[in-house]
Amino acid sequence: MTHSGHRIEDLLRAGVHRRVYPGAVWAVGDAAGTRDSGAVGLLHPGPPDESMRPDTPFDLASLTKILAVWSVVGTLVEAGKLDLRAPLGSFWSEVVGHPLAPVTAHQLLTHTAGLPLRANLRGLYGTDPQDVRDGVLHEALHRPPGEAVEYTDRAALILGYLAERLSGRPLDRLAAERVWQPLGMTRTRFGPLPADTAARCAPTEYDDTIGAHLRGIVHDFSARLLGGVCGISGVFSAADDLSRFLRHLLSPGDGSFGPAWVRDSLRVQTAELTPPRGLFWHPAPGTGPSEDIWVHYGFTGTGMWVSPRQGRWAVLLTNKLYYSRDRGPITAVRDGFRAAAFARP
Repeated sequence: MTHSGHRIEDLLRAGVHRRVYPGAVWAVGDAAGTRDSGAVGLLHPGPPDESMRPDTPFDLASLTKILAVWSVVGTLVEAGKLDLRAPLGSFWSEVVGHPLAPVTAHQLLTHTAGLPLRANLRGLYGTDPQDVRDGVLHEALHRPPGEAVEYTDRAALILGYLAERLSGRPLDRLAAERVWQPLGMTRTRFGPLPADTAARCAPTEYDDTIGAHLRGIVHDFSARLLGGVCGISGVFSAADDLSRFLRHLLSPGDGSFGPAWVRDSLRVQTAELTPPRGLFWHPAPGTGPSEDIWVHYGFTGTGMWVSPRQGRWAVLLTNKLYYSRDRGPITAVRDGFRAAAFARP
């Protein structure tokens, strides 16, 4: 293990000791493969003691937005099936005559569409998936498009619906066929997971309705409401699959999305608006333009970083939600991990 690898292991073990998360899996690499990796802590803190493993499946939460939605949208753009700058109402009949009509896919990807900030799907639209879809696509905007950068889960939900509309296929099959299978990501899928895989999955938050921590069932309530498959959340995966995905970003080969999509996504697309955004990706906190480090996080305690300029990527998977929704402790760990993972030799 490298010097930076030992620093990462010490950092992550300290997080276990402080009960930021029961355990963590991590990996750092380049376009050629994984250069350093490890697993610390336990799958869950109660008996029987089970160590966290390099192949442990995790609920990736909002990394779904990258692994499914962003990547699939990239394939549609590169196939000429989606113009990011075209108003949605110019080609999508479901939004014609509604507030979403003048919004573009580019504004959804940069979180500048002016959408409502909270999903609250059940409270607003009920439990029927078609009612939810109609409600989301017809809802009034929070502010005029292009006025501000405001992160909202609805952007990915709408883009997922759009990808399904343009392809005629459900999002889970679309992601598998266009992205995961071509990249050899055999451990990546939407949940709920089969029982044998769920038994190896890192548990997340305690759920009163089942009287246990969620395991192999997506934590995000909106995703559960929609059967486990939507643009917001729902994907489960392991570190080796994420390494394949990130290696492709650094050196896009045959199949899936290509270099133009990666190049456009990993540069600031929001002009003078703050905080700066690429296409779903954003600059890593605490870094500057010269470092060129981009990141996306997941609420359950996951994160992926990539730097085309440095030719490096990093993955950190934790189940911090097992203990708490408090973001402070995991933020400090993530920042320390990023600093060590991208430290110069």
